[in-house]
Amino acid sequence: MKTGYGRFLPALGAMVVTLAFSPYALANCGGFRMPTAHPSAWHPQGGQAQLLRAGLAAASARDDDDGGGSSIVGMWHVTFTANTMNGASIPATMVDNALVVWHSDKTEIMNSGRPPQDGDFCMGVWEEVGHSKYCLNHFAWGGNAFPTEPPTEIGPPAGPTHITEKVTVSPDGKSYSGTFTLDAYDTSGNIATSFTGVITGTRITLDTTVGDLL
Repeated sequence: MKTGYGRFLPALGAMVVTLAFSPYALANCGGFRMPTAHPSAWHPQGGQAQLLRAGLAAASARDDDDGGGSSIVGMWHVTFTANTMNGASIPATMVDNALVVWHSDKTEIMNSGRPPQDGDFCMGVWEEVGHSKYCLNHFAWGGNAFPTEPPTEIGPPAGPTHITEKVTVSPDGKSYSGTFTLDAYDTSGNIATSFTGVITGTRITLDTTVGDLL
C-alpha cells in the first residue's frame, strides 16, 4: 500500500544530487553546515530513494575546530605554574597538577590535584579564538579551606575560584601551552588570593601510563 510519502521521493533524490555537486555552496562562513553525528541521508539508487547511514566521522572529528588548526578536544595532563601572587613576583611555583577534558560542545571539566575538600572538580566553557588558539572561562564552585596542621582536617568553608586561560595547541596536537589567571574568593565574594602564570598540557592517549603523569 502506497503512503503519502511516496510522491516526495523523487524531489528528495534530486535535492541530494544537487547538494552533492555543490560543495562550495556550503563552505561559506556562517552558512549551511553539514551535521556531524552520523545522520541518515537520502541517496538515489536505481530510481528509488533509500534510507542509508551516512558516515561523517571525519567531519565529527573536526567539528570543534573551525579554524583549521589543531583541535583541543580530548583529555590532557595539565600543570599550572604561578610566577606572581597577589600582584607580586614569586619563584616559579606549581599550584595545580590536574587531569582536564575539553569537550566538543565547548565545555570543559578538570579533576584538580588539590585535596577533595578544597574543591577538586571544577568546570568551564571555551571558545576557539584563532588558529589553534583557545580561551577558557572556568569556575571551581566553593569547597573548604585546607589547613596545614593537621593536613587531614577539613577546614572552614571557602569561596569559589575563577580561572581564565589563553592557550595554543601545538601543530602536532600533542600538547598545549599558554597563560592563566587564578582568583580565589572568600565566601563574601572578595578576592583572597590571586595568581598568574603559565600552563602546559600534554594529551592523554590510549598509550599513556600512570608513570607518564607523575
